[in-house]
Amino acid sequence: MQHDEVIWQVIRHKHCSFMSKISTGIFCRNPYNVTGICNRSSCPLANSRYATIRDHDGVFYLYMKTIERAHKPNDLWERVKLPKNYEKTLEVIDKHLMYWPKLLVHKIKQRLTKMTQMRIRMRKLALKTREKIMTTPRKEKKRETRREEKAEKAAVLDKAIEKELLARLENGIYDGIYNLPFNKFIETLDTDELKAEDENEEESEVEYVEANFELEEEDDIEDLGMKDYHISNDNAVDDDDDEEVNAVKEKRVRRWSKSAHEKSEKDEPGTKLKKKSRIHVEVDHEDGGERQKATF
Repeated sequence: MQHDEVIWQVIRHKHCSFMSKISTGIFCRNPYNVTGICNRSSCPLANSRYATIRDHDGVFYLYMKTIERAHKPNDLWERVKLPKNYEKTLEVIDKHLMYWPKLLVHKIKQRLTKMTQMRIRMRKLALKTREKIMTTPRKEKKRETRREEKAEKAAVLDKAIEKELLARLENGIYDGIYNLPFNKFIETLDTDELKAEDENEEESEVEYVEANFELEEEDDIEDLGMKDYHISNDNAVDDDDDEEVNAVKEKRVRRWSKSAHEKSEKDEPGTKLKKKSRIHVEVDHEDGGERQKATF
């Protein structure tokens, strides 16, 4: 059987895990304590008949404990949800604690008033914009610094690669720009055009041209089957050029005569000769009346 006085003597004079002694007084950290002060009337452990109010996510609940449920710790506290209206909440408390000690009921109502005021202040503060101080652990700071260093190195490397590619493009190693932005492509084209114009202006002052001696071509001779040959102008070439041209002509004539001779040799043994019909021609003279005959 539970004895409240014995429990209080053990808790108060020996040891209590919820007790906290401060220079201003002795307080209780038990969440079911009504006043938060460590004394005989406010201790939830040393009173078999006890009641309090607790807050769960902005909703108030009335907790009640009786001696009849002391042997069942799982069902020790009876919980009643309280309405949001303050006046209706007071009516619910008076209804459920009608025959309870008046001092305990008064303390419960005081706790309800303080908690209601606290909830109103919390709602007002939630509407205001306030700076929130956040702490970052050292691991995250080190990780961020390492990532920043890697990003800087990658950026420097990308710039170096870009400069090297542009330098190679200017030197003429590549035919065009590959995988570079369009704006830089236009810039390079503009710079190339300006350089080309400057070079043309510098070099267009004096020019030296070599003399070109070209041989004129004649039409093919179809009857003889000869190939095209060039005839040079006597007034335009020297004696050495005339000798070379004559030698080329002689070679071509030899080739043509040789090919014609081979063709004739091929045609003679294999072909059968046919007798051609002769043509008789008679000529009459008006004066003499004589006729002359000729065969072809």
